[in-house]
Amino acid sequence: MDGNAARKWDQSYTSYIPEQEKQTTTVHVQKKRWITKGEKLIYSVIGFLLIATCIYVVSFASSTDTLNRKVQSLEETVEQQQVTNEGLLYQKKQLSRPERIARIAKENGLKIQDAHVKQATVYNSN
Repeated sequence: MDGNAARKWDQSYTSYIPEQEKQTTTVHVQKKRWITKGEKLIYSVIGFLLIATCIYVVSFASSTDTLNRKVQSLEETVEQQQVTNEGLLYQKKQLSRPERIARIAKENGLKIQDAHVKQATVYNSN
């Protein structure tokens, strides 16, 4: 073999190697997710229920507080009315004393025939 032939053969062989077809394959790499879709759904539902429960508890506490304030206001009103009733009851007892009635009767010119004035009581059928 001639030196030129060997060089041609060497050049033709080496030129063929870089022209090899490159095989390209696309590989889809799936990223490993930290939370799956199902877990996201479960966590979302639990979060929603937790928020709804918190809103309900706060609403219930607010309505209870409002109700307690109204009850305290009504109790105060009842106490004031009881004090007023006791005062009026005392006044009624003072005004219905037999001595006072006899004195007013004498001042108006009425004569008391019997010296004993009795207090009449009224019975309520409640």
